[in-house]
Amino acid sequence: MIRLENITKMYPNGSKGVEGLNLHIKKGDFVFIVGSSGSGKSTLIKLLLKELDPTEGEITINNVKTTTLTRNQIPYLRRNLGVVFQDFRLLPNKTVYENVAFAMRVIEAPSRVIRRNVPAVLSLVGLNKKAKSLPNQLSGGEQQRTALARAIVNNPPILICDEPTGNLDPDTAWGIMQLLEDINRRGTTIVMATHARDIVDVMQKRVVTLKQGHIIRDIEKGGYDDEA
Repeated sequence: MIRLENITKMYPNGSKGVEGLNLHIKKGDFVFIVGSSGSGKSTLIKLLLKELDPTEGEITINNVKTTTLTRNQIPYLRRNLGVVFQDFRLLPNKTVYENVAFAMRVIEAPSRVIRRNVPAVLSLVGLNKKAKSLPNQLSGGEQQRTALARAIVNNPPILICDEPTGNLDPDTAWGIMQLLEDINRRGTTIVMATHARDIVDVMQKRVVTLKQGHIIRDIEKGGYDDEA
């Protein structure tokens, strides 16, 4: 599903984002990526999304070697990747329904499929009554649920979450995590970068710990590493 082999990313200023990473994520895994600021979490997420290219090594996602893709091929890679960010990144002038439908229009889904799938996914995340609301009329949790609906509406096999609970209060954060667990149970592979120690400790998923650009711990069912 996802394979990183000897991945190193050097930045122009000479600093290393990550160094010598080897990581294999299987279909259906739920993986937390943890570590302090500067540990390499953001670099790893950007490498998976091909926002960055590695200086050395090879990344394979869904049997596609992403390091050799041309710019024109990148959008096709990203169709297999749902993405949820800490800051939601919703289109402010579009309703909840339109924000989610936009992800389907980008891949030129037929209108009849959009009309069927968008209400279904809004119901899944508990937003069917908010379909006509604009983002500024929503709570933070509702905005993140909208972002999550947008990320999964095209049924991507992989969902990448970059600090998705970082701007949410604890109760709302747990609601988002319950949704993510439900989505994972349906077969979606989830990779989530987080600082949320309590969430990681309680959920007991696979935990990959980064420190200064290196993987220092990879536990199948574990908690937040104190060394992170």
